[in-house]
Amino acid sequence: MTSSDAGPLAATSPLAAADPGSLIQSIDWMAIAPPLIAALAAIAVLLADLFLPAGRKKALGWLTVGGLALALIALLPLAHGDVRSTFCLRNVAAATDTATINGGACSYVADHFALAFQLLALGGALIVALLSVHTVDEEASISGSAAGLPAGEYWFLLLSSATGAALLPASRDLATLIIALEVASLPAFALVGLRRDGRGAEAALKFFLSSVTATAVMLFGVSFVYAATGSLHLSAVADGLTHAPAQLKPLAEAGAALTLVGFAFKVAAVPFHFWVPDTYTGAPIPIAGYLSVVGKATGLSGLALVTTLAFRPYGHTWGLALAVLAALTMTAGNVAALRQRGSTAHSAVRLLAWSSVGQAGYLLVPLAAAGYADAAEPIGATVAYALIYGVVNLGAFAVVAAVGRGTGSRLDDYAGLFARRRWTALALAFFLLCLAGLPPGIVGLFGKVVVFRAAVDAGLGWLAVVMAVNVVIALYYYLVWTAKLFAPAEQPLTDRRLPAPLAATMGLTAVVAVVLSVAPQLVLQVAGGSLF
Repeated sequence: MTSSDAGPLAATSPLAAADPGSLIQSIDWMAIAPPLIAALAAIAVLLADLFLPAGRKKALGWLTVGGLALALIALLPLAHGDVRSTFCLRNVAAATDTATINGGACSYVADHFALAFQLLALGGALIVALLSVHTVDEEASISGSAAGLPAGEYWFLLLSSATGAALLPASRDLATLIIALEVASLPAFALVGLRRDGRGAEAALKFFLSSVTATAVMLFGVSFVYAATGSLHLSAVADGLTHAPAQLKPLAEAGAALTLVGFAFKVAAVPFHFWVPDTYTGAPIPIAGYLSVVGKATGLSGLALVTTLAFRPYGHTWGLALAVLAALTMTAGNVAALRQRGSTAHSAVRLLAWSSVGQAGYLLVPLAAAGYADAAEPIGATVAYALIYGVVNLGAFAVVAAVGRGTGSRLDDYAGLFARRRWTALALAFFLLCLAGLPPGIVGLFGKVVVFRAAVDAGLGWLAVVMAVNVVIALYYYLVWTAKLFAPAEQPLTDRRLPAPLAATMGLTAVVAVVLSVAPQLVLQVAGGSLF
């Protein structure tokens, strides 16, 4: 089933029903294949865990990798076809006994916007799974250790969270958005808490309490929006807000503001960011990387949908609010990252955590610009930057996981890394330069230029200036870390050989980042295709 454009991000058209008068609705299985395959893989892992002996649990990791790879392959036929929609409402006209589709009332739309974020969610989860293969096996094999990771639960929860993350970008009603957000979030709480020590429990508790509070506020806002508009479908909400009676407008405006809270939490926007540093340092390193990329992409896609589709009539209001949030978020993240000291425990992960908060501010800039201009081009800038950030940030976490095996996660542990592990140090240096936006990390510079242009074109020159100042601030701590890699070695040149999964993860992310630096137009093609 195909559809035509109904807005900058969504497109729907009549369902192909064999019997127009029937109330039985067909399901487009190809459209829902990516999240469905991830969900089936999660069930398969759960069942396999019951029957596999303890010595063969490692196979669950490779089963997870295979399931996520199949989910990614399922995106290919959707990328080259028409936009597909399913789970649509039908209005039955009794006089003619024919069924028609309310064009804006489809709950699932596999358009290019959804496919781009599903690529980021499933691709990020696949990289995290590769990174986790050795981590889970190594920690679970520690005899008598309370910090060992239970393999079956770990892989099932990772696949479940990835399912929610892949479902959310294609959701086109508030109920499905909330369900997808919780499916992505609830397993993530447990993944953080699987590290059975004090840090893991504390991190999971802070993450859980912050998320539950944000979700409660968001549900409160959705109830206001539904009361004011009488619908949960995003396009119908926009129509309802446009024609809402004057006495309901304050209720609708309050509901729109409260609804944005839950997605702002997932993006880690100020002031909903306090959980980030403790949660990242308390979680297993692959899960910290997962939260920084896939978790952020989940919130970002939801925020883009509700603002540019549902709350489009209030564009200038939420545009200004997101612009202020972007400025505060990037400033708070970068200034906090400056304060990380090399000798502090877990300072490498904490620096990446605060860096991810700063990067969230950059990601919010095009969304803010979408409130002042046609949404297509600014949202394309967000998609492009999110894809670039996802690749290089997961690569940086892969290096932290590799170095942390032999020494720790302090910044001082990276001093002289080039003398000990030449290719590992070069990979990390490249990832950091990409995050900083400096050559040879051309793809990072390209991403920042795209975001700058979105802000300037929307008339947000002051926000572009704030971003420029923050880019300079971030240069300092990225370059300080990079310089440590090439300092004189302070430790013996005897490090353990990297396990194949860790080496493969670093190699994969590095190759993708290099290819995108050589041909950054590849990102523009994905981002441009996501909206037109």
